[in-house]
Amino acid sequence: MAKIRVFFILALVLLSSSFFLQVARSQSDSDSDADAELVTETVEEGGDIGVVGDDIQDFGGGNFSPAPSVKTVCVFPKNPVKVVVAGEETELLIGLKNEGEQSVKVLAVYASVHLPFDHQMLVQNLTTQAFNNASVPASVQATYPYVFAVSKFLQPGTFDLVGTIVYEIDNLPYQNAFYNGTIEVTEAGGLVSVETVFLVSLGLALLVLLGLWVRGQLQNLSKKTKRVKVEVGTRTVDASMDEWLQGTAYTLSQSNKSKKKK
Repeated sequence: MAKIRVFFILALVLLSSSFFLQVARSQSDSDSDADAELVTETVEEGGDIGVVGDDIQDFGGGNFSPAPSVKTVCVFPKNPVKVVVAGEETELLIGLKNEGEQSVKVLAVYASVHLPFDHQMLVQNLTTQAFNNASVPASVQATYPYVFAVSKFLQPGTFDLVGTIVYEIDNLPYQNAFYNGTIEVTEAGGLVSVETVFLVSLGLALLVLLGLWVRGQLQNLSKKTKRVKVEVGTRTVDASMDEWLQGTAYTLSQSNKSKKKK
C-alpha cells in the first residue's frame, strides 16, 4: 500500500506539471497572437518589402547597437509553437516600426542556432538575406519575411534561435535582435512532439497505477475471505475455560447430560 501511495503522489505531480505546461503553452499562443496582430497591421500600412539581393554581404561579423527609435517584433505565422523540422524551410515575419524622424534603410536579416545552456556554443549559422531598396519612412511600420532551414543532420531537441536585422539611419549602421528564444527541432516526418510524448507517458503511468490499485484491492479481499471460516455442528471449548468452570452449575449440567447419553 505504501508503494501505491507513492505512485499516486507521483501521478498528482505529473498531472500538475501537465496543467502548468498547458497554461504556459496557452500563454505563449496568446502572446504570439498579439504579435501577429501587430505584424498584420504593418502589412496593411505598407512599406517596401525588400528583395533578396544577388550579392549577399556578410553582416554576421558586425556588432552594432540598436537605434532607440526602431522597434522590432517577430512571429511564426503558421507555427505558433515554434517547431522546426530539420532540413525543411521555416518562415517567420519581422515587424519593424520606425518611431524616429529619419528614414530607416533595411540592409539584411540573418540568424544563428545556439545551444540553449550556452550561447557561446554556436551550432549553425543560417542564411543571410539581404534587401535592396528596402526603406521605412518616419512613423511607418513595415514587415519583412525571413525563410531559414536548419541542417537535416541536426539532432532533434531544444535550441536557441538568435535573429538579427541590420539597418542604417543617416548612413550609420544599427542592428536589432528581432528574436532571441527557443525553438523545437524535430526529425523530418516526425509528428510527435515533446508534449505529446509527455502526455502519453502520463496516461500509461496512470493506467499502471490503476491496475496496481485494483490488484491490491483484490488481494486484500481474497485474504479477508480466507480468514472467515464457518463451522457447523461442532463446538470447541478452551481447556482453561473448563478449569475455570469446574464445580459450577454449568459443569454439573454438562456432567448430567453425559450420564443420560450413556
